[in-house]
Amino acid sequence: MKNYISHDPWNIVEEGFHREHNEITESLMSLGNGRMGGRGNFEEKFSGKTLQGNYVAGVYYPDKTRVGWWKNGYPEYFAKVLNATNWIGIDIDIEYESLDLNTCEVRDFRRVLNMQEGYLERSFVAVFKSGKELKVVSKRFCSIVDDEAGAIRYAITPLNFDAKITITPYLDGAIRNKDANYDETFWDEVRKETGYGEAYIELRTRKTGFHVATGMCVEIEQDGVRIDYQSQPIKYEKYVANRITLDCRQEQETAIYKYGVNLSSLNRATDRYDSDELLQEARLYMQRVSRKGYEKMLFEQKQAWADKWKMNDITIDGDDRTVAAQQGIRFNIFQLNQTYTGEDERLNIGPKGFTGEKYGGSTYWDTEAYCLPFYLATADQKVARNLLVYRYKQLGKAIENAQKLGFKAGAALYPMVTMNGEECHNEWEITFEEIHRNGAIAYAIYDYVRYTGDEAYLVEYGLEVLIAISRFWSQRVNWSEAKQQYVMLGVTGPNEYENNVNNNWYTNYIAAWTLRYTMEVVEKVKALSPDRYAELCDRIHFQEEKEIGKASHIVGHMHYPYDETRQVFLQQSDFLDKELLSVSDIPKGQRPLNQHWSWDRILRSCFIKQADVLQGIYFFEDEFDHSTIARNFDFYEPMTVHESSLSPCVHSVLASLLGKKEKAYEMYLRTARLDLDDYNNDTEDGLHITSMAGTWLAVVKGFGGMRVEQTDAGQYGLRLSPYCPDGWQKLAFKIRFRGALLQVTTTQQTVTVENFSAQPVTLFVYGAPVTVAGNGTQTVGVKTNTAEA
Repeated sequence: MKNYISHDPWNIVEEGFHREHNEITESLMSLGNGRMGGRGNFEEKFSGKTLQGNYVAGVYYPDKTRVGWWKNGYPEYFAKVLNATNWIGIDIDIEYESLDLNTCEVRDFRRVLNMQEGYLERSFVAVFKSGKELKVVSKRFCSIVDDEAGAIRYAITPLNFDAKITITPYLDGAIRNKDANYDETFWDEVRKETGYGEAYIELRTRKTGFHVATGMCVEIEQDGVRIDYQSQPIKYEKYVANRITLDCRQEQETAIYKYGVNLSSLNRATDRYDSDELLQEARLYMQRVSRKGYEKMLFEQKQAWADKWKMNDITIDGDDRTVAAQQGIRFNIFQLNQTYTGEDERLNIGPKGFTGEKYGGSTYWDTEAYCLPFYLATADQKVARNLLVYRYKQLGKAIENAQKLGFKAGAALYPMVTMNGEECHNEWEITFEEIHRNGAIAYAIYDYVRYTGDEAYLVEYGLEVLIAISRFWSQRVNWSEAKQQYVMLGVTGPNEYENNVNNNWYTNYIAAWTLRYTMEVVEKVKALSPDRYAELCDRIHFQEEKEIGKASHIVGHMHYPYDETRQVFLQQSDFLDKELLSVSDIPKGQRPLNQHWSWDRILRSCFIKQADVLQGIYFFEDEFDHSTIARNFDFYEPMTVHESSLSPCVHSVLASLLGKKEKAYEMYLRTARLDLDDYNNDTEDGLHITSMAGTWLAVVKGFGGMRVEQTDAGQYGLRLSPYCPDGWQKLAFKIRFRGALLQVTTTQQTVTVENFSAQPVTLFVYGAPVTVAGNGTQTVGVKTNTAEA
């Protein structure tokens, strides 16, 4: 763990320059707006440890899969999230010395990510070898109002000298990906141009042919007055700049305002990209934002973030340790809102967002399993719906993916990693075996419809996806004569520290559940829209009697590994053949295991990377009694090393359910501060964006006890069983549900539900019905025995 980031409820603060942790801090200070974003790099040059990173949503490169021994079914490529043109660069030179914090002495350094208002601010004094002292204050943001633009105010003040200072704002498209094979580059230059205070460059990705036009516009003030200046245009390959030399006096502030735009062909209505049309659109976009000016753009940014926080802030009051907890949850919510806005159904939630290159691809099963509940409860319904429509539109590719592995008759296998629906993950034990991801797609449909009541989605899209997934499961199982049951051989469960196992309990369970749910939806769609159902059956050749009959037989005869002695579900058939140890048995200094042990040793151990059996219990909690959940939690939790970012949140939610408050809080802090404290020594690669939704789950579903459950009347309603962890005086969160906006505030004594909507809402608090009038409030006493609630 790293502990150099100051605890602050609204800011991520680095006091003093920690060179050794700079790549970590760059990840933590990342900015984005759903369309574009980048790491918290310096504007000026830096020769020290850094990962330069700017990214444009949806733009990728299909890097050819390279493996030592090719196997049929391997994906042709691994999708790389591309490092795009660096638009933030501003070089500063004083006579013969360059501003470089790796070579200068640095005083009074402070770097702050302001999460409340959505900007990154930095200040320091650089002392050059000549003795000259230069004060720098910078502030930049990616606009969430003009979401293809960003702006910077970069102010320099000589403290002990007068001199000519050369300022070189630039656009650099010659950035390389850190994960490039053989130092390969992925962009070709199309055109570039410079003018007075402006420069533009258009690049095209190799193979995929995405065009991105990046522009900059520069204004300069001295002593608060805008000045004219002379600039020298500079052009190199994939690089354009304006070199500006100014007379700067001691104690005189010179402020450089730099506006940047990134327009991609993905977001343009035309496909005539070989003309200068995209570049012309970039010029027009630049004119619009630069006319607004920096201050107005910043004001709009603050207002837009204020509106977001009104809808999804979580507030925590209490003793000193709550500051770390408060900072953690806001950091996670902030990064989620920077990464995905739901405005474009072609986009999804990348595992690193705009913070790094690792993992590639834009979509994992993380979206459905962890992120969807966050957007369901905190954003307009269309945002969550768009996440599901994204998968529907890739159904054809999912069917092709299954065909490559030998499946037939419209069976669909959704990819583990994808950009456009094609599988682009090239580790065989994941690509071929981690098929439980299919179940997460089905569960997301169930989760969405249950939460919103939008059964029209099932008619329009959902049933077709469910049938295709169910066809896969029906073909993937096989009948065991020995067991007289269906089994699932050669799989990898959520716990990736076991590969190629038989009868992973979670995979078997979610496969059978998917078949069961599909049968329910068939009946529902037949009743809701017989014509649509008939059309669908005809189009996809759905043989109801035959396919439902097979599915029903599988559901009734699926094998679930179980230990009668311990009365727990077995993670896979041979799990008890392992030496059962606890995490406390691991020698000090040998964690994370994946950074210290061989893969062979990990695979043979009992240690669990992330929740596996417990993942299934978390999803299907209402299908297990309290004692069953407790036995499985107590058996598996001590063996779990949580070396996946997706693991602690599941344990936190279940620990809250079981009344294990200390464990719930421990796991909450681990998920909330995973990146802030660099638990797994990997924050420098980028943030764990999708797992950040797990922090919200740990609070709202864990401490808040929020569930959507079917009532005796057959309708779905909201249930709350909230409590405040020890040391917390108050926990407050907002949730949207079926058109209503509710705020739930819990103290150690009371629970208050405030309804900001006009219509009354009835929900269940600790199992008892509570009706909150439109624009009204209801308060009940806390029930402390949450395990029984």
